[in-house]
Amino acid sequence: MIRSYLPSLGRARFQIPAPMMLLIGMFTLHTGSSLAVTAFEHASPATVTWLRLTWAALLLTAFGGRSLWRAVRAASRRELGAVVILGTASAGMMLFYSEATARIELGTATSIEFLGTLVVAVAAMRRRRELVWIVAAVVGVICLTRPWQGDLDLVGLGFALAGAVCVIGYIVLTQRVGAGFGAVHGLALAMTVGALVTAPLGAPGALVDPDLGLIGFTLLIALLFPMVPFLLEMVALQRMSRTAYSTFSSLEPAVALVMGMIVIGQAPVAVQLVGMGLVVVAGIGAARGDQAPGPAVPERKVVREYRTGTGSGAKDGASDPVPPPGALREPTVEAA
Repeated sequence: MIRSYLPSLGRARFQIPAPMMLLIGMFTLHTGSSLAVTAFEHASPATVTWLRLTWAALLLTAFGGRSLWRAVRAASRRELGAVVILGTASAGMMLFYSEATARIELGTATSIEFLGTLVVAVAAMRRRRELVWIVAAVVGVICLTRPWQGDLDLVGLGFALAGAVCVIGYIVLTQRVGAGFGAVHGLALAMTVGALVTAPLGAPGALVDPDLGLIGFTLLIALLFPMVPFLLEMVALQRMSRTAYSTFSSLEPAVALVMGMIVIGQAPVAVQLVGMGLVVVAGIGAARGDQAPGPAVPERKVVREYRTGTGSGAKDGASDPVPPPGALREPTVEAA
């Protein structure tokens, strides 16, 4: 039996409460995002994003090991196509977010991007009264961006909105890829596609005039986001209900604001704090409106059997869909 994720993560799930894992993951993620903003002084957002995606792809491919390539050979064309589209959506999400945070505040960019997650959550409930949470979030974003002051960066806002659209695609496609691949396998392939997609934009800036300090720094950022948050979520989501997960995820814009203050000194004004509160309340309200029981990612194995002889074929079991961005779980892979 081959277990693709680290044994220590399995032990950690019994030592650290799942909500604490999720909160640690959020702070780690936005620490990485804040540090990425400081790297924009030395390279373009596209270059920094490409380096992060490349490091993430290399690290996750190493974690996947041989079972990753067996999973690729066993996958259908439709599954591989879904991975390509997911990787493209992931690349767009990270690239647009990086371009946005290079122009507007981290907390504001995160809140705008969070609209994509909120739209998916409200649409899934299909109740008109839940639209009030969308309205509350939009009002919150208006308070954050303060368009009445006349100094709104429309380009940064546009990038953040484009990132929100990519988040919607990411959530939907992650569900499909999660049904055919394990978490680390699917993520490794998606990050590889993302690195290839962003290479024309980001690779020239890194390869024409290599900066070893920047390359090493982006390795650190890649470890902070996506590596650590996704691995923590991998364990935490097996023990939290979907409602509990969504409720904690609603704190993410506030966490981004805090880390923006600590790491890069982006201090919000009073009206922006009100706007942030509205976004968080909207996320929590939408989460509480979904009272689906059971863990967000049920304890269910994905088993792939491979033949080593001349015959071909594989039997794939499917895990339950993975709802929000980053909510990934690595299955157990058994070799027969």
